[in-house]
Amino acid sequence: MPKLVVDQLSKEFCSAAERLTVLQGVSFSLSDGDNMSIVGPSGCGKSTLLYILGTLDQPTAGTVELDGVAPFDLPPTEIAKYRNENIGFVFQDHHLLPQLSVQENVLLPAMAVASPSQDNVDRANKLIDDVGLNERRRHLPGQLSGGERQRVAVARALLNSPKLLLADEPTGNLDESNTARIAELLFELPRREGAMLIVVTHSVWLAEQAKLRMQLREGKLAQIGALE
Repeated sequence: MPKLVVDQLSKEFCSAAERLTVLQGVSFSLSDGDNMSIVGPSGCGKSTLLYILGTLDQPTAGTVELDGVAPFDLPPTEIAKYRNENIGFVFQDHHLLPQLSVQENVLLPAMAVASPSQDNVDRANKLIDDVGLNERRRHLPGQLSGGERQRVAVARALLNSPKLLLADEPTGNLDESNTARIAELLFELPRREGAMLIVVTHSVWLAEQAKLRMQLREGKLAQIGALE
């Protein structure tokens, strides 16, 4: 049964001069453990779609429902809490805090609510081990390579066991070997935990790793392939 249902999603930006339609009637659904990639030319609305799915922006029309909850129907004061508990983000830039260790950066989603519990710490340490950085747990971001920093970002995004993981150009700043490592983690770790993954990318290779491959063009989303 689908856990993420997006129905007729549209987004317009209005100015005094014109009305710009970025998304038109975008519809799709995903179930636990599914993954999907979205490709398309620069400026086509890929990031806008991701921000709406992540409740960082609101649609002009249409609905998003995640595990039976329509987040845009929630009071504004509850959306941030909902986002923190249910959605993880990985961006092109890792957005690590330079003064915090690897472990502390991974614990940030828990620290946004209260002091991390021992369960939070145990979960963080497991994820750090999963991404192959156990020996660098006490290091600061400035002591890590670019690929290692992005691995920390993946671990941080999964700390609260989100239902949905959103990745916006997650390998855009990485070389070929680090791209392959991050791709492996992005597609394996959420699948193992039953989370859904949506990756927006310009990389054809990365997009082809997804089970469901979509293209966004002129505001409309269309399927371009699925792995058997």
